Amino acid sequence: MTPALNKPLPDIEALATGGVKFTPQAFLGKVVVLYFYPKDNTPGCTTEAMQFRDHHKDFQKAGAVVLGVSRDNMASHDKFKQNLELPFELIADTEEKLCHMFGVVKNKIMYGKKVKGIERSTFLIDAQGILREEWRGIKVAGHVEEVLKAVKSLKKEAA
Repeated sequence: MTPALNKPLPDIEALATGGVKFTPQAFLGKVVVLYFYPKDNTPGCTTEAMQFRDHHKDFQKAGAVVLGVSRDNMASHDKFKQNLELPFELIADTEEKLCHMFGVVKNKIMYGKKVKGIERSTFLIDAQGILREEWRGIKVAGHVEEVLKAVKSLKKEAA
């Protein structure tokens, strides 16, 4: 079941670094920024992770939790997180459950070959577990600031 805008997230469970278990219920009361990226330790994904890292205090101040998601395993995530000093957790979606649920697995052409990959996408879930915004097929430049602005406007609505 694909999440729909302005509807509660379907039930799902995923494991993240730091022993964190992601379920919509576990994060009720917090705004969640769920960002999907293709692969740990690649140039675009590293840049995106560092931008979320550099704005992390702003997201926290706005009451949001940031979670990165890729198909990499936990060991890869732990290393990526440690190398970049990421202050947020990364979900290891090795079975692609979240990726398929959110519809971010796409056919891409890399080096002339068709491959299945993750389309860089971000989803904003409000404190009631409702999907409020989605950005698909995004470019890294300026994206984190745009998401932060959306988080802040959600906070204003709730106030």
